Amino acid sequence: MDVEWSGNWVAERLGVELVGDGELRELLGLALRRNPKRAHLLVSKVLGKHVPQRPSVVHGVGFELGERVRDLLGEAEARRAVVLGYAETATGLGHAVADGLGVAPYLHSTRRPVAGVAQAGGFEETHSHATSHLLLPEDPDLLNATGQDSPLVLVDDEFSTGNTVLNTIRALHARYPRDRYVIVALVDMRSEADRGRLAGFAEEIGARVDLVVRARGTVRLPEGVLEKGLGLVAEHDAQDAERAGHAEPAGHAERAGHAERAVHPQYVQDGHPAPPRPAPVRVALDWPAGVPDGGRHGFTPAHRAALEAALPAMAGRIADALGDDARRVLVLGFEELMYAPLRLATALEDAITADVRYSTTTRSPVLAVDDPGYAIRSRLVFPAHDDPADGPGDRYAYNVAGAGFDAVVAVVDSRADTPALHAPDGLLARLTGQVLLAVIPSYVPAAASRRTSHRISHRQEAAMLPAPLRGPAFSSYAADDVGWLLQDLSDTPLEAPTEEREEAIQSGGAHYAESLPVEYQPSPRYQELFRTALETSAARIARAVGTVTETVLAERGPRPVLVSLARAGTPVGVLMRRWAQHRHGLDLPHYAVSIVRGRGIDANALRWLAAHHDPADVVFVDGWTGKGAITRELAAALEDFEGFDPEIAVLADPGGCVRTYGTREDFLIPSACLNSTVSGLISRTVLRSDLVGPHDFHGAKFYRELADSDVSGLFLDTVAARFDEVADAVDAEAKELLAADRAPTWEGWAAVERISEEYGIHDVNLVKPGVGETTRVLLRRVPWKILAKRGAGADLDHVRLLAEQRGVPVEEADDLPYTCVGLIHPKYTRGATGADGTAVTAK
Repeated sequence: MDVEWSGNWVAERLGVELVGDGELRELLGLALRRNPKRAHLLVSKVLGKHVPQRPSVVHGVGFELGERVRDLLGEAEARRAVVLGYAETATGLGHAVADGLGVAPYLHSTRRPVAGVAQAGGFEETHSHATSHLLLPEDPDLLNATGQDSPLVLVDDEFSTGNTVLNTIRALHARYPRDRYVIVALVDMRSEADRGRLAGFAEEIGARVDLVVRARGTVRLPEGVLEKGLGLVAEHDAQDAERAGHAEPAGHAERAGHAERAVHPQYVQDGHPAPPRPAPVRVALDWPAGVPDGGRHGFTPAHRAALEAALPAMAGRIADALGDDARRVLVLGFEELMYAPLRLATALEDAITADVRYSTTTRSPVLAVDDPGYAIRSRLVFPAHDDPADGPGDRYAYNVAGAGFDAVVAVVDSRADTPALHAPDGLLARLTGQVLLAVIPSYVPAAASRRTSHRISHRQEAAMLPAPLRGPAFSSYAADDVGWLLQDLSDTPLEAPTEEREEAIQSGGAHYAESLPVEYQPSPRYQELFRTALETSAARIARAVGTVTETVLAERGPRPVLVSLARAGTPVGVLMRRWAQHRHGLDLPHYAVSIVRGRGIDANALRWLAAHHDPADVVFVDGWTGKGAITRELAAALEDFEGFDPEIAVLADPGGCVRTYGTREDFLIPSACLNSTVSGLISRTVLRSDLVGPHDFHGAKFYRELADSDVSGLFLDTVAARFDEVADAVDAEAKELLAADRAPTWEGWAAVERISEEYGIHDVNLVKPGVGETTRVLLRRVPWKILAKRGAGADLDHVRLLAEQRGVPVEEADDLPYTCVGLIHPKYTRGATGADGTAVTAK
């Protein structure tokens, strides 16, 4: 009997064509996003992520690709190779490729920071729900063990545009240059235009780059596909609500714990709710000592041999716990933890007669439609249960409900075995039938403890670093306002047009910290708007400054060391210092340091601070939070430095990302209206390998030539003049805050993920929430559109003016947790946006 292709539902309704090798439909299905900006999603049938598959098939596909790589390289080069897989979807595939190679160590990227493990690299992934990747090998020489003649094999599930993999190679090649790279993927779905880039890229870096894939093809999208997709989504949601007997959209039912289907017999028996199921049964695996749970910190051929020897016994323990009644069993892995559950599943497949399938949970939200011609027929929704570094959020298990599994073996690592996993709305409560829980010990690298005993003295390293830069030689601030732990790059040409920078950043050709935008020169109208906004909001800012400073003094006193994150945090740090001096007679040290998203904080600046102050006294200061990216970046960066508290004190926390703040309102902070002319005439910070050496601070420029336009002192003096009038209110607010629950809510991050999906951006780094971040988008990036909360008043006057000047549409919205949100053009080229960067809303 013919089996219907799981892409027919989307293909027939949208006119989407999957064109390519004959095997392509056997590897891929199609699904529909609940997103009017992007209609379709490719769903792999053999990856073991969204679609439960026989574990022998999942492992076998990767193993066969690994054998092909070994044949391509030859035995000698294969022994020198290192395999690198991508989180989260390709961690298991990459490991299977390494198994096929047989003689190569394996490492996968991760989004989970690990204390005490040095970061050997990192990179950003475009079009992903969680973009920041860390490389955390236990052996710091893993990526460079045999030098330039060590091939690097990079494994991802899909090679679409090629941006992610080529960006990775470019970043790693700068740090660990080598002569040969091999890219491995299940499918090559590049367009004709993208196919020509690979040879040019290889020539650019001076290395050989090969590509090994299972199948090749592309997706053809007809005219009007997005409009048709929108209609299908609306129709599906209406039908789902009607079946459920109420008018709520399907998402409400999903969050309540139901599968995205009308009625499922496992939830109801004879018209009545099914009786409570027994608690999950824990299976003691007896995981082999010293074997990592996966490739997060590296996995060697010796580890592989030890695991292979232990697998039959561990599968036997699972089989014993299942008993003889199970006929269809799912082994369910957990996000990045794909390989260990996969290998347990392959061993279980050999050990029992039941039909064994394998899949894993995921971060990615996808629409479910119960139709045999659709790739995602059901989904379960549950909260994250491993205390993720980027805050709480929903997680998903697809094609589990309604798939006929009478037993599920949930496999997690010990870090994810939390109360949230076992909660009434947790993953285990979502599963039906017999549920087993197998917990693998989270691997703790020996390097984490070795780093403590072999750490180089901060004081010795700091002796090689220069003293902080101070005004008036560097910045228009007074010398005692702030010391800049930066190097002066004022004489270095670094500016590039905004449009040129945006194109380079989004294409992967450059990191945003490698150049500077041309400084915005405000018009007389805009300067007047700034002065009006400053006068209007000065008391509100003074109140927030006082509140956050009093909170810091109460919790981190008596003499905290203020360290502002240059440059948005620096005016706030100066104001906090002035408040402490004005109200308490305290002369607090204040320094400014650089932090760069995706590359971390200036490690040399931290060494200097540790040599001159107690790290426990350091309080990091920033202006405001958006979605919390810098909050998470700082927490990850400080893992390698003992004694520093990663908590950030901010003036405004509209994103709910920190616990030390002056207010959680999203309002206009006039220092966000301008660039250097309100920040001591200092540029953004710069991090470029040819300018910043291993013993240098990050760099910045002092724009002395803009002195006539400088309002840095005006901003500080205007706010400080209101200190006395807000003193009583500050005392009351600080007292109330100190007694309150100020735990981060991460509300902003959830909103950013939702907006990223709804507007078809698929990259949270291009969604900039809050008045401050929106202003930055308009001043420094190529804006696409601005979302404004309906009824927002004078706080957005400057945003509307800047949007008018740049030809950017402003759309009002009712459901924003922020006053406004700036969207960077998601696919910027000068052809798509206009050579002058003016937004084009219709093509």
